[in-house]
Amino acid sequence: MMWIRLGVSVPPMDHDIFFSISQTPDANGYVPSEHDMFRNYFQQLKVADSLGFGVGWIAQAHLSTVTQQSNSKPVVPHWKGEVGLCTDFPQLAMESFRQTNNIEIGSAVVSILASGGPIAQAERIANTLLLHGLDPDENRKLHIGFSAGRFEFMARPYGIVPRNSIEEAAWPALRGQIFMEASDVFLKLLRGDVVNSETTYQTILSRSNFRSDEDWERVQQAAMEFEQLDDAPEEIEIPKRYVFEDLKIIPHTFRRELLRLIAGTHDPRAQAFLNTIMPVKVFNLSITKPEVIDATHTRMSEVYHPDGGAWKRSDMPRTSFVFLNAEEGLTSEEQSACAHREAKAALGAYWNALEGTIDPSKVENAAQNALIGNAEEIAHQIIERFHPEDRIMAWFDFFNHDSERVCRDMTAYMEQVAPLVEKILAGA
Repeated sequence: MMWIRLGVSVPPMDHDIFFSISQTPDANGYVPSEHDMFRNYFQQLKVADSLGFGVGWIAQAHLSTVTQQSNSKPVVPHWKGEVGLCTDFPQLAMESFRQTNNIEIGSAVVSILASGGPIAQAERIANTLLLHGLDPDENRKLHIGFSAGRFEFMARPYGIVPRNSIEEAAWPALRGQIFMEASDVFLKLLRGDVVNSETTYQTILSRSNFRSDEDWERVQQAAMEFEQLDDAPEEIEIPKRYVFEDLKIIPHTFRRELLRLIAGTHDPRAQAFLNTIMPVKVFNLSITKPEVIDATHTRMSEVYHPDGGAWKRSDMPRTSFVFLNAEEGLTSEEQSACAHREAKAALGAYWNALEGTIDPSKVENAAQNALIGNAEEIAHQIIERFHPEDRIMAWFDFFNHDSERVCRDMTAYMEQVAPLVEKILAGA
């Protein structure tokens, strides 16, 4: 669908940037050192700041992906190198603010189940906001994207594992419920509440939590055996993960107006529940189907917490791979051809790392959803795929450790692509 706003005076489309800091081999097998990875990050961040990107979103990971591959239940067993090197977002955010002037900083995403759980994470965020807001003239926001975490191994050492046969049977659905309980604790503490576990989210499983009758019946059977019941229960109450008496985090006088919250969950019930506590936006990927995007906007316009104001499309950042070639000395056709070769190599390396094999169909599907080509082609792809009020989170460093090239691509995007998008949308 093409969106055109002829003759209408509206703000320009929002352009954010995503930094993966992923220490994985590029398409040529090159892996930078940890020091080089962070030098590259700060080089790219400062360029992004000078170009006018709105928010710099930083991926966060925990624990060595390589080492966990020797565990009994490894995830991404074929991944080469480390998924990400940012293990302490608050500290990196503070240094990122220090080295820039205008760009805001966000996490994409902090796992509130890892690193001590939701209480520890809330206190870290509060402390970061206090330090960040000491300058009364500081108005840049800290965007906290949070989730259960993509990879389970990062939360397992903190007790996020099945505790009995019922939880083992229910685990895929139960993990989402643990996130709900943790989010309740996390958000209420950031709001400034005194909290105890008698007032936090209670998990009660029923058929509605499961994708199929078979999945639910398996949990019912486990409950009958574990609890020695004669009949299958219609509801199963799960003991809480976080049990504690009254507590309140410190510091508590931090500038909450500098905090923005974004949940990394596609669960409609979670999105609605979180917004009963505080304004919580949501993430979504560019590969998400248009009907899901539209349904999410409709739902969020109804459930978004009133303290956050009216829901806007830009409240849902949408990640997109960007394979842009605007290199000097090439014709536009040569730039386009190079960009497609670079995209195919990077996406092929990604699927090989993720699954251990290159699936041509998956590489092709990913390429169809990425922004690939010369500046003019990418501008038209943005017009075709995004609404004029969307917020694009452009991802340039995907399997690319050539920082100078990444910076050139970022520059071409903001100096050539973004102005062309606005020109087309304005009908000029």
